[in-house]
Amino acid sequence: MTRLVSFGVLLGLVALFGFLSLRVLSSFLLPMLLAAMLVVIFGPLHRWIRGRTGWPDWAAAALSTLLVVLIVLAPVSLVLVRAGGEAAAILRRPDGVRLDPHVLDGLVARFNETTGLQVTADGVNAEIKRLLEDWIAPVAARAPVVVGKVLLGVIVTIVSLFYFFADGVRMLEGVTRLVPLDRRYQWQLLEEFEEISRAVVSSLLLAALVQAVLAGIGFYVAGLEKVFLLTLLTFFGALVPVAGAAIVWGAASLWLLVFAKSTWAAAGLALWGLCVVSTADNVVKPMVLHGQSKLHPLLALLSVLGGVGAVGPIGIFVGPIAVAFLQAALTMLQAELDSLSAGGDGPAARPPGAGRARRGRHPGNPPPTGLA
Repeated sequence: MTRLVSFGVLLGLVALFGFLSLRVLSSFLLPMLLAAMLVVIFGPLHRWIRGRTGWPDWAAAALSTLLVVLIVLAPVSLVLVRAGGEAAAILRRPDGVRLDPHVLDGLVARFNETTGLQVTADGVNAEIKRLLEDWIAPVAARAPVVVGKVLLGVIVTIVSLFYFFADGVRMLEGVTRLVPLDRRYQWQLLEEFEEISRAVVSSLLLAALVQAVLAGIGFYVAGLEKVFLLTLLTFFGALVPVAGAAIVWGAASLWLLVFAKSTWAAAGLALWGLCVVSTADNVVKPMVLHGQSKLHPLLALLSVLGGVGAVGPIGIFVGPIAVAFLQAALTMLQAELDSLSAGGDGPAARPPGAGRARRGRHPGNPPPTGLA
C-alpha cells in the first residue's frame, strides 16, 4: 500500500513539474523542432563526417553544425537582416514614404485613365499616411522585441543542433527507456518523423521550382523584362505559405495593367498564374508527400493546408508529421488488437514485413538519422 501511495505521489510530481517545464520551454519548442528536422535532413552528412574523420562525437557534431549553418541558416539570416534593415529605414522616416508629387501625378493619371476612377494625389498620400499610423507604426514599436525573439530562436536552434548531433543517441535511449511503449513502436514513430521531414522539405523545394519555371514561361510570353530575376523571386516567393508565388506574378500582372497598359498580357499572366502556377503547388506537394511517405494524397494536401491554418508557417511541417503519427499510431493499435484477438503477446504477433522490417533493419535498432 505504501509503495502504491509513493508511486502515485511520484506520478503527481512528474505531472506537475512536467507541466511547469512545458510552460517554461514552450517558446523554444519550434526552434528545437526545426533543429531536429535539420538533423534528420543532414543526418547522412553527419554520419559521413563521423565515419571519415574518426573524430570524437563533439568535434564531428561541431563541424556538422557549422556546415548546416553555412548551408541553411546563414543565407536565410542574411536575407532577413537585409529586409529588416530596409524596413527599419522606411519606418524611421514615415514622411519618406510619401510619393514624389510629379511621379504620383503621372501614376494617378494613368490609373484613372485605365480604371475610369477619379483618384487624387492628395488622397493617395493621405491613405498612405493612415496606413502608416494604423498598421506600420504598431509593427515598428514591436520590432525590437520581434528581432530579439528571432535572434534567440536562431541561437537555440544552433545550440540544439549541436547537442542533437553530439548526444542524439544518448537522448533517444533515455527517452525510450521512460516511454511505456514497445521499443519497436518507438523506432517506428522515429522513422515516420524521418520520412515526413525529408518528404516535406523535398515537396516544398520541388513545388517552388515547378512554380518558378511555369511562372518564368508566363513572364516570357507576357513580354516582361528581367525574366530570370522574376523567376528567381517566384521561387523564393513560393516558399512562403498561403500567398506563395502569387506575390510575384500578381505584382507583375498589375504592372502590365497599370504601367505597360497591356491589358491582354496582364489578364493572360493573371489567368496563367491563378490556374497553372499556383495550382501546381496543390498538385506537386501531395504527389511528393505521397511518394516519399505513406500519406494518402488527399491527407497530404489537407495536412499541409490545415497545418498552416492552425499553427502558421511551421504548420507545413507540423501538419504532415501529426497526420503521419496518427496513421502510424492507428496501425500499431490495429496490430495490438489483432494480437489480443489471436491470444498473442503484443508486438511480437505483428505480421511479417510490418513496420521497420520493410527496410531490412532489426526492430531494436534505431533509424539511420543524425540522432543515431
